[in-house]
Amino acid sequence: MSDEKPQASFGEYMGSPTMTIFINRNPSFKFTFGLGKAKAILDYYEDVKKFVEQNEPEKKKEAEKE
Repeated sequence: MSDEKPQASFGEYMGSPTMTIFINRNPSFKFTFGLGKAKAILDYYEDVKKFVEQNEPEKKKEAEKE
């Protein structure tokens, strides 16, 4: 797995735009979504960010020590 983030790619599914991003920067693990899910992600960006911060293994261990 590379430290370099693979570029997102853009496509189309049944006439609708799609975006593909990669999980853990690994090109083998793709996550493709359309405009509706992209808007939902943006609407909940702060919640998603907080979720990641609270559940990352490093952060979780630090919180458990306190």
